[in-house]
Amino acid sequence: MMETRTEDMVEKRRFQRRESNLPLRYKNIKTATAPLGSLTKDISEGGISFKTTEFISLACRLVVEITLPTVQRPIKAISKVAWIRKLSSGEQYELGNQFLEISKEDKGLITDYMSRLKGVDF
Repeated sequence: MMETRTEDMVEKRRFQRRESNLPLRYKNIKTATAPLGSLTKDISEGGISFKTTEFISLACRLVVEITLPTVQRPIKAISKVAWIRKLSSGEQYELGNQFLEISKEDKGLITDYMSRLKGVDF
């Protein structure tokens, strides 16, 4: 019997993700609470994933601000929680976000940043 390993699975994302450790701030678009901070786990032209200590429901809209080392100001986007999973270590969750609204300029800055990472192995 043949085993299927995770690394054998076909990647179905529209945009290739790259591992990253970028500072970000996020907040639920519907609440007036102060933004929370985290670090990205990975980034692509279409979204990001990061860890948080709070459960955020699927399809929840977030305002995210990502700090790229190549840009003076944060990249801003409205994203949707595409998936969330509880991590085995402590009370942490990892979640994936799909960008819903992002300016052409900011998307271009992410694309430029991604192209600089192409030659870098993590």
